[in-house]
Amino acid sequence: MIRILIADDHTIMREGLKRILDGIEDVQVVGEAVDGFDTLEKVRTMEFDVLLMDLSMPGRSGVDLIRQIKDESPKLPILILTMHEEEQYAVRAIRAGARGYLTKESAGTQLLTALRKVASGRPYISIEVAEQLAMNVMPADDNLPHTALSDREFEVFSHLVKGKSITEIGDFLHLSVKTVSTHKMRILQKMNMTNLSDLVQYAVAHHLINNGS
Repeated sequence: MIRILIADDHTIMREGLKRILDGIEDVQVVGEAVDGFDTLEKVRTMEFDVLLMDLSMPGRSGVDLIRQIKDESPKLPILILTMHEEEQYAVRAIRAGARGYLTKESAGTQLLTALRKVASGRPYISIEVAEQLAMNVMPADDNLPHTALSDREFEVFSHLVKGKSITEIGDFLHLSVKTVSTHKMRILQKMNMTNLSDLVQYAVAHHLINNGS
């Protein structure tokens, strides 16, 4: 029996995932978490075999949360479920310690396979993500600017290009306005751009913004 904890801040998403898994003999949903802090609490207090986790939740989230969970429970397999289709998000999640990565769009057809695979100790990633991971360890002259961002900077960048204000990003990530502003300044410097409009145009051109994400 594979015991699953579902961590997603959207009730409708958690219910949908439970419906997909309902009636599967070797899978049991044993708990739910609604944000990053709740997820950490459940990891510390509950017994389960796979963490099925949204990459972007209120509070501690994303790569930060993956790293902390792996520090505290290094053997716990994490399967990331996200709206983001661009490989860069997956690459960062896998490098932080996630064992698999699945887009919410493909969950209906691939979720069960992905869960069984990560529960058995094997990775579940697409060919495209595997190629990106391989390229990351090879020297390259033509690295795209966004790949130079730290994980936290990339997270702030992702929110900025979706139109979120500095204050909204601070509230969502539990950071001060000053800290978010500093991240924004470093992002512009690292990517050699002058304003938010440049970042948005870049994100659109490189498919870093998905409709509905």
